[in-house]
Amino acid sequence: MAEAHQAVAFQFTITPEGIDLQLSHEALKQVYLSGFRSWKKRVTRLKNSVITGVYPASPSSWLFVVIAILATMYTRSDPSMGLIAKIQEHLPVSDSLSIQCRTVVSAVLFSTLLWFSLIFTMRLCLKQLLSYHGWMFEQHGKVSNTTKIWGAMVRIFSGRQPLLYSYQGSLPNLPVPAVKDTVDRFLESARPLMSDSEYERITTLAKEFESGLGNRLQWYLKLKAMWASNYVSDWWEEYIYLRGRSPIMVNSNYYGMDFLYVTPTPIQAARAGNTLHACLLYRRKLNREEIKPSRVPGLNIPLCAAQCERIFNTTRIPGEETDYLTHWQDSEYVAVFHRGRFFRLWLYHAGRMLSPREIEHQVQRILDDPSPPAPGEAKLAALTAGDRIHWAQARKEFFSSGVNKRSLDCIEKAAFFVALDDDEQGMMGDDPAGNLDRYAKSLLHGKCYDRWFDKSFTVVVYKNGKNGLNAEHSWADAPIMAHVWEYVMTTDCFQLGYNEEGHCKGEVASSLPQPTRLTWDIPVQCQERVEQSLAVAQALADDIDFHVFPIQEFGKGAIKKCKISPDAFIQIALQLAYYRNRGTFSLTYEASMTRLFREGRTETVRSCTSESCAFVRALEGGESKEVCRRLFRTASEKHQHMYRMAMTGGGIDRHLFCLYIVSKYLGEESPFLKEVLSETWRLSTSQTPLQQVELFDFVNHPDYTTCGGGFGPVADDGYGVSYIIIGEHMINFHISSKHSCPQTDSHKFGAYIRKALVDLLELLSPEKPDLSKAEQNHSKSPQSKKDL
Repeated sequence: MAEAHQAVAFQFTITPEGIDLQLSHEALKQVYLSGFRSWKKRVTRLKNSVITGVYPASPSSWLFVVIAILATMYTRSDPSMGLIAKIQEHLPVSDSLSIQCRTVVSAVLFSTLLWFSLIFTMRLCLKQLLSYHGWMFEQHGKVSNTTKIWGAMVRIFSGRQPLLYSYQGSLPNLPVPAVKDTVDRFLESARPLMSDSEYERITTLAKEFESGLGNRLQWYLKLKAMWASNYVSDWWEEYIYLRGRSPIMVNSNYYGMDFLYVTPTPIQAARAGNTLHACLLYRRKLNREEIKPSRVPGLNIPLCAAQCERIFNTTRIPGEETDYLTHWQDSEYVAVFHRGRFFRLWLYHAGRMLSPREIEHQVQRILDDPSPPAPGEAKLAALTAGDRIHWAQARKEFFSSGVNKRSLDCIEKAAFFVALDDDEQGMMGDDPAGNLDRYAKSLLHGKCYDRWFDKSFTVVVYKNGKNGLNAEHSWADAPIMAHVWEYVMTTDCFQLGYNEEGHCKGEVASSLPQPTRLTWDIPVQCQERVEQSLAVAQALADDIDFHVFPIQEFGKGAIKKCKISPDAFIQIALQLAYYRNRGTFSLTYEASMTRLFREGRTETVRSCTSESCAFVRALEGGESKEVCRRLFRTASEKHQHMYRMAMTGGGIDRHLFCLYIVSKYLGEESPFLKEVLSETWRLSTSQTPLQQVELFDFVNHPDYTTCGGGFGPVADDGYGVSYIIIGEHMINFHISSKHSCPQTDSHKFGAYIRKALVDLLELLSPEKPDLSKAEQNHSKSPQSKKDL
């Protein structure tokens, strides 16, 4: 009860003598410190808004312009060409202002207008410069004079020390491709997957669309592109993610793993302490915009940072027709799940952030709490794992008032969600490969009721100190969350660290309040809804077949020696593996980013091309090595060209998707668009880029290797393949499929991928990697002892 009394700032009782008012000085102090911290954040936001608003200039440059104009005037020159005099004529007459003062005021006003004009001109010039993408299509190692001049101009107009969002106003808008160009590219991508009769039929539909309805839909799309920052992103978020009514667990959410070979501490509470503190440090840098803007690797080309705005304090709210995202400016606590109970864990006290050791102490309190779950509480989170309509109806019926609404609000307004699992996970024990697969499945769906799948992300900490995350997809794409997780993992190990006993460093304040249990009143009818959602989610989770495997001593370094793009190499290897697995080719999805443009998200690269199919057929048909090498390089160049086109706004699928949405708004039916949008992506792939290479030290700490993350299969009879290229000598693969499909097997497909990679390297290079030796070495690595 002491904690409850401390939470009340004042108490009063009515007596015959009057009102007896009792103030709690400690509570008032906490209110004051919390409010002071909130105002400090507001001032920081205001300051950053000013700095970002005038970028690429700086606020101090205004003073420089004013002084320069006044100095010029004192030399009897008029740099304004009469404008200062005009401004002076229109100033209100005042006896308190002398002629000289009025002249100075007019000069300051003119200087301010000139300053804003210079900012607008610089920003416009930078926007035009960033609209140039010729540098991307030049041959590697050969830079034209045009690109050199362009690069110098970009550096001149980019200003100094940009904040996270400084470039937002200078990024170009995503261009709308011509209907003819998109149709031609689509037909080219469809050719290797269709018979002659099928291709002739789709060509007829495409040409009819191009010459008819397509032009009308294009007009509306161009109108939207002129009005909106991005003609794709809002519709993509709404119709691809938020309007989906099937479970977001597995189908939409994705996961990220811990270090592959190292667990920094076996103490669950300690790992949670450092992890949560590192998340808070990242959020503080994010709020202060101290995170460096992401750029194209090796170049000074900025990428859009709009998706970073909703990393924290964000929740997906279910609706019967469509979900919606809600974001709060701040939250000082996280919601924690442990053994069927929900807690509120405050991460700030007395106006300051808790230290890692203090967070560990608070987490340990939760782990030691013996109280049982309330009736219906243990599996409540299964509502977020099931069908969205079912969850929306239950939310409206059982969580719209009273104690349930207060507890639900606490979860939804939390900075993020934390799951403390009783299981041990990781690449460990007598079956490290199988345990790694189970680790991936645990992060993707858990027990279907121990993750809050609607939160922007859930941090999962296991009993043996392993951790990971599960992220909701609608608010941002995987590279955004990967950027956070890279910072959290490296800060945890290399900055915060642990003492000799494995605990977090630092001391614990004696006045920390206990974490608060959330209370619920779950009626029997609601418990039945929970069980129904759990049954749907459990069936989906049980059907997922996952396989995660690292390839060591074979990576980017060996591929680059062949003078081949690593991504093109892997994508063609996937085509070869799929052909060997299924005996045919399939429509293939590779995610590419469009963050060179304002509010850009992703575009599709259709990796199955006529060139890649010709190479695979030649290799499997026993053609000579010279022929196969020539066909491979042709396929690789084609893939790189398509990837570049996708990045620079020349993709296929987002344009056709938006044309389809416009047709639905107009009530028009297009057989061509209907057929294109109903295509099945049986091979869905994505590369997780390692963005902050400087945070890792693969030379001195080779075992501190991130494993990347993965996602569920897009098609019931297909594969989901995620991969991450680590340093020069490692590639990690995450493969998903469904047990219910007799044609798919994640482990078998993984073996085909391994074989395809080795075969391609052997074809292009005399050196053949010894994968078995690499696996043997890492099965005996020092990390394995930590995870045993």
